[in-house]
Amino acid sequence: MTGVAGAGTSAADVVGLLQELIRLDTTNPPGNETVAAELLRDYLEAAGVECALYARTPDRANLVARIRGRGDGPSLALLSHTDVVLAEAREWERAPFGGELVDGEVWGRGALDMKGEVAASAAAVATLAREGWRGSGDLIFVAAADEEVGDGFGLQWLVEAHPEAVRADFSLNEGAGDRVELGGKVLYLCATAEKMSAPFLLRVHGRSGHASMPSIADNALVKAAPLVTRLGEFAVEPQLIPEVEGFLAALLGSVPPAPDALAAACAVAPLAGELIEPLLAMTVAPTRAHASDKRNVIPALCELTVDVRLLPGQTPAAAEATLRAWLGPGDYELVNLEAQGGTRSAIGGPLWDAVQSFVEAEEPGAAAAPFCVAGFTDSHWLRAAFGTVAYGFFPARALDAETAARLIHSANERVPVSDLELGVRFLRHAAQTVCA
Repeated sequence: MTGVAGAGTSAADVVGLLQELIRLDTTNPPGNETVAAELLRDYLEAAGVECALYARTPDRANLVARIRGRGDGPSLALLSHTDVVLAEAREWERAPFGGELVDGEVWGRGALDMKGEVAASAAAVATLAREGWRGSGDLIFVAAADEEVGDGFGLQWLVEAHPEAVRADFSLNEGAGDRVELGGKVLYLCATAEKMSAPFLLRVHGRSGHASMPSIADNALVKAAPLVTRLGEFAVEPQLIPEVEGFLAALLGSVPPAPDALAAACAVAPLAGELIEPLLAMTVAPTRAHASDKRNVIPALCELTVDVRLLPGQTPAAAEATLRAWLGPGDYELVNLEAQGGTRSAIGGPLWDAVQSFVEAEEPGAAAAPFCVAGFTDSHWLRAAFGTVAYGFFPARALDAETAARLIHSANERVPVSDLELGVRFLRHAAQTVCA
């Protein structure tokens, strides 16, 4: 262990642990997250933290660590995942699994998504344990497998197979925490909700035939073309969900009517408009197409995958009705493929107070603003299983939100050490505030 097991806390503690985590290749697939779970277990047990590994298969373990409380207060789970996405080494300036420290930044796949937060969470728990801290409720740290793919080895499996290990009243996860400066106001975004991923398969039917005689067939690919164009033009009336209302209130001081919200946000800053635009309605994007497998065969079937993201509270059935109304009648089928995410937690209460008080203390004049994640995270498993109040908040100040967005799942991913330290301070504050 590289200087992370001693008493106290320092930048070297978090940096050393993160470097070791990055050097463990946990690309998913196949994952191999057990090596990361064992590293974290050894680190935390050296600080006196109770740890357990839970694995559906031996090479894909989840770590659950716990500082037990007195039993008379709420529990808080620090939620994270140890798997990462593929890294193409030729695209990187430095080795993606090197974990190099360069000019105050740790480089490597997972530095932002999300081994940096994994290391900060472990450091926060370890330092509290070394200090002898104990809350009224349990402080839980979950380093889950299989978030990037979701094949049932991670938190989804844990809430079903070992619910008591991960049950919590409150939880903190990835998803937001970005510092944005908009029109002279400094806001730290806190994700209290997420959209639902509800992709559809659009099947367009025709009649096959030899491509040398196209007039005798009914080309499903040609029939699909206007439907793709129509989907690309998809638009519905905007609506304001509570999270966007909260964001606009923090930004503007008041909430404009839904039809005027995008223009009002853009008038403050273009970034403000970019942030809320996908949150004003369901979004639709055709992303994949498949027709004939042979060049000389006119296809009788063309299948289009349509990425659909729904606002919290919207259902796939309602989305299908909206899509059919938009496309109009035709020789096609619409099939919903899955539905994940789409959950929300209330804005307010002990966890919100912890976020808000930390932001105000760290940067006087700044404010926390609620937000909805356009994608989704593992938080929805806890919300759905236990009614957990789950927020996505890991503060970042040195690395701006636009740069971070370009680095996540891309080349040259890196995280400033100062943001890791900021994250440790916040997670300690949250534990001491919520579990006190």
